[in-house]
Amino acid sequence: MSSESTEVWTGWYRDRSGAEAIVITADGRHVATRIRGVEYAGESFAVLTAAGEGAAGLSGHALTGCVLEWDLPLPVLLDGVAQQATLACLLTLGERADLSLTLHYGGAAFEACVAGGDFEGALDLVRRQLPAGADFGRRLLQAA
Repeated sequence: MSSESTEVWTGWYRDRSGAEAIVITADGRHVATRIRGVEYAGESFAVLTAAGEGAAGLSGHALTGCVLEWDLPLPVLLDGVAQQATLACLLTLGERADLSLTLHYGGAAFEACVAGGDFEGALDLVRRQLPAGADFGRRLLQAA
């Protein structure tokens, strides 16, 4: 992944064996994270599979039976003025991927939940709830 176009977010991985801090990277084409020494990567959060370093015996296995949770700054523009906001993300990976996004902005919470882990679809649902004249102050990378 090129460092010039890579987003880096910190968060948590949880499963029945416990929890650990993780770092998630997204470069516009792929999302990746390392969990318990195993690198997981995919075209979206919903299809993360073991690959690369640490994946011996797990290569190609989908990440499942867990929860990923992370926050990222996502400014909101209202009438041309940027205001701070935080997007809280919760992805449950089981038989299917369920994604919950909550934008904390202006003392309110704007929420969207989607099956299948469709990040862009969930983000669009959040965007449609914003006050008239408001929009996100930047684009997030497409791979998320």
